[in-house]
Order: sequence, then C-alpha cells, then structure tokens
Amino acid sequence: MHSQIGDTELRKEVEPSTTQQHKLLLRREEITVSDRVALLSTYLQEQIAKAIGISASDLDVEQSFKYLGIDSLIATKLRNRLRTGLEVDVPAVKFMEDFTVASLAELLSEQLENAQSSTSIPVTQAVDHSKSYPLTHGQQGLWFLYKLSPKSAAYNIALTARIRSQLNIPAWQRSLQALIDRHPTLRTTFGQRDAEPFQEFHEDQEVCFEEIDAATWEWDKLTEKVIEAYQRPFDLGRGPVLRVNLFTRSAQDYVLLLTIHHIAVDGFSFGVLMDELRLLYEAENTNRSISLPPIKWQYRDFVQWQREMLASPVAENLWNYWQQQLAGELPVLKLPTDRPRSSIQKSQGASHTFEVTEELTGKLRKMAKAQGATLYMTLLSAFQVLLRRYTGQEDIIIGSPIEGRSQPEFALTVGFFINMVALRVNLAGNPTFCELLSQVRRTVLGAIAHQDYPSPLLIERLQVNRDPSLPGLFRASFNLLKLEEMGADYELSVSMKTTAREDWGGLRLEPFVIPQQEGQYDVTLDIMETTQSLFGIFRYNTNLFDATTMARIAGHFQNLLAAIVSNPQQQVGLLPLLSEREKQQLIYDWNTTQTEYDLSRCLHQLFEAQVEKTPDAIALVFEDEQLTYCELNTRANQLAHHLQKLGVGLEVLVGICTERSLDMVVGLLGILKAGGAYVPLDPSYPQERLAFILSDSQVPVLLTQQRLVEQLPKHEARVVCLDREWNIIAQQSQGNPISISTTDNLAYVIYTSGSTGQPKGVFGLHRGAINRFHWMWQNYPFVQGDICCQKTSLNFVDSVWEIFGPLIQGIPTVIVPDKVVKDPQKLVATLECDRITRLVVVPSLLRVLLDAYKDLQLRLPKLKLWISSGEALSTELLVQFRQNLPDSTLLNLYGSSEVSADVTCYSLSPHKPLLERVLIGRPIANTQIYILDARKQLIPVGVTGELYIGGDGLARGYLNRPELTAEKFIPNPFIMEKGKRENATLSTIPASRLYKTGDLARYLPDGNIELLGRIDNQVKIRGFRIELGEIETVLSTHPQVREAVAIAHQEQAGNKYLVAYIVPHQESPGILELRNFLKQKLPNYIVPSAFVMLEALPLTANGKVDRRALPAPDLEKNRLSEFIPPRTPTEEAIANIFASVLGIKQVGVHDNFFELGGHSLSATQVISRLQQTFCVGGGELREFRDRGEYWQVEWTTSDGQHHSSAIDKDELTVISSGICLSGYDRDFDLQSLVGVIEQQ
Repeated sequence: MHSQIGDTELRKEVEPSTTQQHKLLLRREEITVSDRVALLSTYLQEQIAKAIGISASDLDVEQSFKYLGIDSLIATKLRNRLRTGLEVDVPAVKFMEDFTVASLAELLSEQLENAQSSTSIPVTQAVDHSKSYPLTHGQQGLWFLYKLSPKSAAYNIALTARIRSQLNIPAWQRSLQALIDRHPTLRTTFGQRDAEPFQEFHEDQEVCFEEIDAATWEWDKLTEKVIEAYQRPFDLGRGPVLRVNLFTRSAQDYVLLLTIHHIAVDGFSFGVLMDELRLLYEAENTNRSISLPPIKWQYRDFVQWQREMLASPVAENLWNYWQQQLAGELPVLKLPTDRPRSSIQKSQGASHTFEVTEELTGKLRKMAKAQGATLYMTLLSAFQVLLRRYTGQEDIIIGSPIEGRSQPEFALTVGFFINMVALRVNLAGNPTFCELLSQVRRTVLGAIAHQDYPSPLLIERLQVNRDPSLPGLFRASFNLLKLEEMGADYELSVSMKTTAREDWGGLRLEPFVIPQQEGQYDVTLDIMETTQSLFGIFRYNTNLFDATTMARIAGHFQNLLAAIVSNPQQQVGLLPLLSEREKQQLIYDWNTTQTEYDLSRCLHQLFEAQVEKTPDAIALVFEDEQLTYCELNTRANQLAHHLQKLGVGLEVLVGICTERSLDMVVGLLGILKAGGAYVPLDPSYPQERLAFILSDSQVPVLLTQQRLVEQLPKHEARVVCLDREWNIIAQQSQGNPISISTTDNLAYVIYTSGSTGQPKGVFGLHRGAINRFHWMWQNYPFVQGDICCQKTSLNFVDSVWEIFGPLIQGIPTVIVPDKVVKDPQKLVATLECDRITRLVVVPSLLRVLLDAYKDLQLRLPKLKLWISSGEALSTELLVQFRQNLPDSTLLNLYGSSEVSADVTCYSLSPHKPLLERVLIGRPIANTQIYILDARKQLIPVGVTGELYIGGDGLARGYLNRPELTAEKFIPNPFIMEKGKRENATLSTIPASRLYKTGDLARYLPDGNIELLGRIDNQVKIRGFRIELGEIETVLSTHPQVREAVAIAHQEQAGNKYLVAYIVPHQESPGILELRNFLKQKLPNYIVPSAFVMLEALPLTANGKVDRRALPAPDLEKNRLSEFIPPRTPTEEAIANIFASVLGIKQVGVHDNFFELGGHSLSATQVISRLQQTFCVGGGELREFRDRGEYWQVEWTTSDGQHHSSAIDKDELTVISSGICLSGYDRDFDLQSLVGVIEQQ
C-alpha cells in the first residue's frame, strides 16, 4: 500500500512476453488442461521473477507469494501485465496472499477455460464531451475543506529543489507549458452549480511561472520566501491549480518551487509529471523533438467509471465489507498533547525527520519477508504499537492513502486518485508482534481488495461523529513511499541527505527542504523507502504538539523497530520503548531524593526532646487556655501510664473521639507514649460510620469527653473520659514512659473512604510522618516568630502535620475550634488575631476565603506560607490566589493517607510565573514517583499513566483488608540490589514497595508532574474516552461557577451522556451560556448534555464529593431552556432551509446544523439555497477573524447596530463558504447565519 510517489516501472508501458498468438493458444479448445496449466505456470514464474528482481529459475513454483516480499506496487504491476497479456483480471491482492505459482496457474486456467475475463466494472471513455463534469467523492471532500478554509494551504503539495547548473529559462517555460497542454487536469478549475460541485477543463491556459531575483538574499530570507510562496492559497474557482516559482541566486544557482493543489493531482501523478517535465526540458534545451506516448484515458473517464461502479452491485459488496470493518463504536485516538485541543480542528503543522539505519532497514526487510508480510505492513504494525503505548487504547484506526488506480487503464492518468482507507486493528490481549503483524496483514489485504469505495462516502454513510476538533474518522495516518532511482524526485524536498541528481534533463538538482507547516491530522508518519535505508517524517499539528515531543515520539518509534527485529515474538505491550537514558532519568535521576534523618526516635520521643530544649515555651493555645511544653508533656505522660495499666502497649489501637481541644493533643501524645496507635473518630460523623470504625478496629480503649459519651454508638471498648476522669489519670507518674516503639511501628490508623461505600483503615507509621516533617523542616524551615494553627479533623492525615510538625520544632500552635473553622469570618479573624504565619488549607476552603475577602493580604500580613493539600487545585484558584495574595507562597502538595499525607510538592512563590496547568511538582525527600502503564511499565514523558509511589512514606497497608493491601501495595519492579548498578548509592536504590494510587498523571519534560484525575473518573461515551476532571477544571474557570462536578449519567435505555453539576457564586449562569463557554475551550464531544444547578455539592463523611448522591438531571428542562423558535422572517427562512435539507420538522435558533445530522454535502446544499434566497443587497464585511476557538464574521454598521438587510450573492458566497460552514469548524447554526444576513 505504497501510495503517493510511485516507482518508475509502474509508469512505463509494460510489454508482456506473451504474444497474441500465445493468448490464442491458451484458449484453443484442443489444448489440454495440464498443458495450459504448465504454460501459465511458466508465464507466471517469468513475470513474478522479473517483478521481484530474480531469475525465473530461482523462483520455486510451490513457494507462497507472501514470502516473496511482494508489496502492493509489485502486485499492481503483475495484475496489469496479466490483464494486458492474458486478458484476465486477477485482483492485485492475490499476489500478496497465500498463493503459489502453481495454485494461481490452476486458477487462471479455470478462468481461461470458462472464458472469464474481468469481473470488475469496465472502463469506457466518457460519452459526454462537455468541458465540465462532476467531482469524484475524494475531490468532493477536498472541495468541502477548501470551502471551509479557502485561505488554508493544508492541501498544497510541492516539490522543492536547488538547481546548481545553467538553466535555460525560456526552454524551462516552454516545457512547463507543454506539460499543461498535455494534461487537462492541470487546466481545470472548480465551481458549484445548483449545490453540486463540478470541475471544468479549459482548452488553453498559460503556465503560472514567476522568476524572483534572490541574488542578494541571505539564506534564511530565501527559505522564508519559498515557504511564503508555498503557503499561498489557490483560488480553485479561477485557477490555476499549478504554479512554478524560480528563485534566482546566480546564473548557476536557483531554487525551484513547484506547487499543485491536491484536488488536481495525487503524489503518484506528481511523479508522472516530474518524469515528463524532465524529458520535455531536456528536449527543449537541446532543440530535439520528443514524442511522449498519447494519453488515452483522461481523468473524466475515471469520474465516469467511479460513478458507474458506485451504482453497481460491486459497490454494495464494498460497502458491506467496510461496514463490517467499522462496526460498533468507532474509537477516537487520544494521543497525549502538549496543549488542550481547541473547539475546532486547526491545521498549523511542522515536521520532524529521522533516518532508520541501513542495518536496521535490512533487518526489518528480512523479518517482514520471513513473516510473510511486506515492509509496509511491518512498519504500520510498529506504528500501531507506538500509538497503543502512547494512548493505552487497544482499538485503533489509522488512515492510510492507497493509490486508487485499481484499473490499469489509469496507470498514466494525471489526477486525484488516492483514497484514504481506514485500517482498524485491535491489540486487545497483548498479542505478540508476529500475531499483530498477521492481523495487520489481513487488514491491509482486505483494504487493498476493497479500496475502490471512496472514504468520504464511507464516512457519510457511517455517520461518523462530526466533532469539529477532530479530523474525521482517524487522527493519525501512515504511509510508506517507495522511492526508486528515477522516481524519487520528491525526496529532494524532504531530506538534505538525498543524493543529488547529476543529470536531471541536463540539470544538476540538489535537495532543498522546507519545513512542513500544515498538520492535516494530529500526526502523520510518512516513511520514504530507498534501496538502502528508510527516511521518516513525522508531520504533526503544532496546535497540539511541541517539537521536542515529536522528537521523543520519533525516537521511541526507532526504539520499537530495533526491539521488534530483536524479538518479534515479544508481546507488544512489553516491547522496550524507552532508551537507557530515559530509563535512567525516570527511575533514578528524578527520584534521587535520599535525605539522611534521625530514625532512632518516634514522634513522641522527638516531642520529648523538644521539651528538654524549651520546657517553658508555649506549646498549645486553645481559646483562653494554653499549655507549655513541660505541662503538655506531664499530662501526656500521666495518660500514657494510665493507658498502659489498661493494657495498651506496642501497636495496640486506641480510639479517640474528642472535639478539637487541648484534651485532643494530650490524648494523641498519651497513646503514642504508651506504645499504641490512635484511631480518630470524628464526633460529627454519622452513627453508622462511627459504629463501623469501632467494630472494624476493635479498639480495646476509647478516649473521649463526657459530653460526647451519649453520642457514641454501642461498642465494646473501655471508655476513658479525659475530662471526667482526669483526677484519676493525674495520679499517674509524670515521667516519660519507657518506650519500645520504633519508627517502623504504627502511629495511627486513619479511615478513608472506600469504593464499596465502607471506609478502610490505613496503617500509618512513625517513619512516614517523620520523613514528611524532616522534608518540610529542611525546605521550609520555621523561623523565630512563626505561629501555626490546627484546624483539620483528626480523620484527615493532614492533621498529623498540623499537630506534630510545629510541636516537635518548638513552634506554638493555636487550636481552632470547629465552630470557628466553619465560619470564614471568624476563621480569618482568628488567623489575624493570633498572627498565624502558616496555614494548611484544602482548595475548597481557600476558595471560600479568597471569595470572602479581597484584602487578605492586608488582613493577614503575617501569613506568608499557604499549604494546599487534600484536593486538586484549579488554575482559576491559583490565579485568584496570586491576585489576592501576591506576596505569599502557595505550596501545592499531593498525597494520601496511604503515603503519610504528602509525597510531592510544587511551590508557587511570589515571583514565579503562573502556568497554564496546575502541577503537583516533584517527589519530596526519600520518595520515589513512577508513572506506569497497565502492565506496570515505565511510560514516556508526556504520556498519561497511573501514578505509583515508593519510599519511606508508605503505610503498612489496610486494617483487616489483606486482599486490598496486596492489590494496592505492590512489590517495586524497579528495586535493585545495593551495588548491583555501577556507581549505585543509597540515593539510587528505591524502596521495596509501591503504592498504586489510581490517580492519572504524567511527567512533563522538566520533571514536574501533572495530575490528570482518577482512573475511575474516566468514562467512555459514543466511542470517546473522556476525563471528567477536564470538564470540571474548565467549568471552574467560569466567573459565575463556584464549584463544578461532571459525571456520566446512564438512562434506563442504556444511553449515556455527560452531566455537569454547578454550584454558582451568586447568580446562576444560564445553560446556554455555560455550553457556549465550554465550546470555546473544549471539543464538542466533551461538552455536557445537561447542566444541574445546586446550592451545594453533596459530600461524603470525610468531605469529598459524593457523586452517588447527585440528583438525576432533567433533560427536558435542559432542552426547553435552549430551544428558541424562529422569531423573524430571516430566521424562519433559514430554519426552513435547514429543516428541508435535513428532512426534519423543527429547527431552533441555536440548533447546530451538524449536530442535527448535517454533513459536508448537505452543507453545500444549504449554501446554495441561501444564495438563492438572499441574493440582493449590500453590506460590508467588517471583520473575519480567528478568536482562537472558531471563525466568526461580524456584519455591522459603523455604529455597531444590527439591521435586517439582504446581502449581495457574491458576498454571501464568501460568507457561507468561509464562515457558515465554519460551523463545521463549528458554529454552523441558525443564529450564526442570521447574524450574518441580518446586518448592514
């Protein structure tokens, strides 16, 4: 399936060795079947051997064709030879299947015996001799894209070369003119009549040739001017479709640019034209006459043949094949991008080139042949693997251009023949590469056999989702271009390593490469095959990808190729993708976090050490009470001794259910000093949740306060009231208890939400907390005068830092009552009054404070360090923080109870620039972060995977949940024995276990990490894989949205759609407003179908959004709120046109034409009817601009007022082709058309 640049042999008339007499002999009745088979076998042996470049004697007649290396070009040659030599039609694909010379000879003998010739639609010359004729379906697709973006150069194809010899410019012009005179396609223009596009060739057309004096230009300016000329759009309505620019540097130094619009020619035709141009110039330059072979079959004959074929039963058979191939939900490739996809598809592009070595190329060819596949199939399979590894998707569709010249009559015809076929491959089950190659081989052969069904017609009949941010049926394409010695002129345009053409019609041509600047798809991989090696070009959309990203992708593709030839039996999911340098970076360099700290003392022992240093310093303040370090230590010691007498010892779990108070901290220290681990129970929790925790943990002792005893559910624990029983407790020893705890012992068991609805207890170790503290102390050390506050529930792991982090360092802590925490005004007043300098805050609370006070900088001048943790931080909140608190630092911390709170940190200091995305930064001390795929393999930078955590912060596991512990805490696959690696140190040896977070993330090139949501927060709707967090993030940036949550809602009928739940600031935004807001920032398929306004989001017991408790949406309410019937005669007229074309009854002002079922062809009908309906008037086109999300025209009077008026037909043509159809890009709705038509 080598599509674009064909080889010279295929462009030559092939004279078969079989004579007319031979053909008659084969069909004479008296010849025996065995003799006919023998003759055919000899004939086939001769032709096939010649085609693959070996002697006939070396070709085994019993060897399968699939092991001969026959590709689609060779197969096409053979088909043409048999059709010419024997007048039999053998599908080209037969020469690539498991046939042999002997078996094919028997098949041909049977055809000849039964006088069977071609079963395909015969090619006949067009009987209509008018100069205009219809477009092919492929051309219709290009015509529609041209009408959408007439200023685009996305479908300009060009040849560039440097001429380093004397050029006879008059002879050059004459040869160009002769070329145009010879091929009607080069004299063709395009138009539209009665909503139907047509093409028309002209008898005479002068060559568009421009010579530019570039003698004084610097090389950079020359390149810039060549690119500028290449990107100049074509006017298909006026022509020409071919132009030639010659940049003259000197009498023996020129740069040639030959540009043609793709609608007129394909790459194979381009090769035909260059071959003929070379011969014509050589003849003109030497004053010799030349007689090129006559062209019997013109492009209009192909148009007629295609129409006849599509009207025949053959087309239905082709359709049935493709319908089966593309059945079910069609996957949408989701390559990780450097920037969000805009609401329309844009085609700005660039390219990255690479070379596959001669040695690796040889191995690939050898392996392909051994597997009975072609090089094309092998490279395509490798590309499929690359996309699989980058996206995590198993069902992948790649577009690939095929020649479209299934009829040999058109072998020399110049025109647009190629057809982009959809190659769908499923990589489920992690097949070996050989297994995948076998599947790809079948897919490719099927596509070749059914190549004549036009892709645009296929897309239309399949009703492929027409989202404007997506390039149709596929986002990625692949092509192998086979360049042979004389047909390789295109290579001059793509590689500076191309060998110069020493005698190209008497000229010396050298390569001149200009960068690709149009990206028709997200990514296209073009590979040029020379006799020695492979040369690759990754063309990509620069709106989505950076150059460095594409360079990485190209490197990974080459790594894959090397791995494939090394072990083709390896499963595709296990083929090495990363280089050793990348592995070093991901495993070691970015995880070099080893920091030495004191492991000999637990939390309570570190506190005791601080008591020795500052016994009389204030440790805690609560309302009107306070405790010094000595007083706090004394109380804790007394409680510890009391607990030990009650049986509390090493790792005995002790419940604590108290309000935030001094008693709470005394209780925590007392439990730890006794050797136990505390289990917090928030008194505000529902009885059912408290009962579950008490039952699950089986705590033998429960610390509480008298006023809470009656609120507790039934349990078996011994209750100790810290207030009521303090007189008894105070009789115990005041000395520090003897402790046998180590940092590897339990410090607490904190219950977090579980997926089953029941909370799960996490075993937290002293080691993890101490590691977190030391990192914080080292990187953000306390200074004299610092004051902290404790306001977080004990049930959240952040409370561990709030309580012990300052306490162990001699920093006073203000305990904030719960009633104050829940009142923003009282909380700010407390922070101000107590001169708090550091604050741990969840983003939701931070938002409340920033919304309530625009002068926080003035109210809280001492508070310079804000620590955000516990929830995802939005970009909008970061901006708000910077605006309100420009002199403060915000730390964005990421972690969970399973990893002792926080394991990564991103610091937004006052002078640090804001980024487009919110990062969670890098790992903290003694922590390792790995982002892995589903098979726990490292993935490339920029690729989304699951985040795994290793290091000292890991919890021991879950209480009473060994299966869950085994599932979430896994062996570290990257661990290594100390000293095994050269130069290994403690800093390069990871921890032995990893925590599987379930969070999606990716590494950025600088080593920072971006958090992308949850694996269980990812949904699939209509074939689109959607990250709900993306919707929530964008919604949160709307000025009237306070909080937002998105879910996938499923009706009883099974239909699934997106719903957004909004908590507004004050006034609720309108549904239409929200939808339009999202359409400007997200692809249409990500925009929710319904919006629900709430006063508050339902929360779980630990403060997270309870998605299960969200109310079902009222779809009818959403629909009715948006439907607006036509209100003016203009709106009514346009609505009627929409309805008539679409065959529906009712169209509202805001209804989207394409969402109602419109497509490219029906859109042109709308344009035609609009032109007929609104055909007079005036008006002035004031603005045609790109707002970043969609194209928009404003028709206004000088005072900006809109008036009802008709407009000129030609003007409407400009508007409709450039704007109304930009609704495909996409706001093609009734209102947008009225906005154009009803303006002065």
